[in-house]
Amino acid sequence: MANVLIYGAGAIGSFMGYLLSEGSNCTRNIALLGRRGHIEKIRKSGLMIGLPEGPISIRFQYIFSSLQEVERSGFRPDLVLVCVKAYSLPEVRAEILNSGAFDGCLKGADFLLLMNGLGNLEALGMPSGRSYQGFTSLGVQFFEDGKVDLKGVGPTFLEDRIPDMTRKFFEERFEEKGFLVEFSSDFKHLQWNKLMVNAVANPISAIIRKKNRATLSMDLEATVERVIDECLQVAALDGIELDRKSCRDFVRFIISKNADNTTSMYQDVIKGKRTEIDSFNGYVVDQAKKHGLSAPVNEMMYAIIKTIENRE
Repeated sequence: MANVLIYGAGAIGSFMGYLLSEGSNCTRNIALLGRRGHIEKIRKSGLMIGLPEGPISIRFQYIFSSLQEVERSGFRPDLVLVCVKAYSLPEVRAEILNSGAFDGCLKGADFLLLMNGLGNLEALGMPSGRSYQGFTSLGVQFFEDGKVDLKGVGPTFLEDRIPDMTRKFFEERFEEKGFLVEFSSDFKHLQWNKLMVNAVANPISAIIRKKNRATLSMDLEATVERVIDECLQVAALDGIELDRKSCRDFVRFIISKNADNTTSMYQDVIKGKRTEIDSFNGYVVDQAKKHGLSAPVNEMMYAIIKTIENRE
């Protein structure tokens, strides 16, 4: 049984704590590290998970709000599952290095970044032989401190180069809970597919202030296709050739599976928080500029969200 520290126990991170746990009385091998208010509520009342069949509560023996607390607890993870926003990675790297955790409680641990966007491994900067990537299509909403709700079901994808022990652990835990995890030898292609989903659903939902299903309306079909086409053009410059129809189908499939969910960007905008637009449409715009090209629709989405961020 692997010891796992979930670094960034927000919506997705907290739900992963549930998925990877064995039983619900008091989980000992999964530890949560997150924001103090959320962690204190879990410590007091357990983590509440809203599922379609009804809510459940799960307790954790190890819950932390800092790496110093992890060090003092004696908990030693085999795997650190990083579930933060992409823009937080420099802060995560600084905290790990400045705290001495890399030579202490995290010594010898592998890192699995379960995150949106590209370039995350480089931003975290942990040893390449111990760092891996993944992303999830699950739609999870942070309801309030101590509670998250599952709003959409989809597969979770991991690189197939992860260690066999980690692969088996994820397979067993996901199967037990009735969720799907897949392993890919062509992970960068999948990353670009997921980037397109995020570049479409997140900014549009945040701009129109509606749930995912509105993104698939006929009125927005041409806009969605332009966003995807610009992504395909930039991906090709990155050496990733993708089939247009397959990508369009994937985008529509993932959004439809989460039709009743509100995207993280929509939630961030409502709360006046920073969004991940730089890792989605902003990434496409930056990569296009590096090659002397333009991505006008992605640039428009980026500019509108940045304006909303500044206003909020």
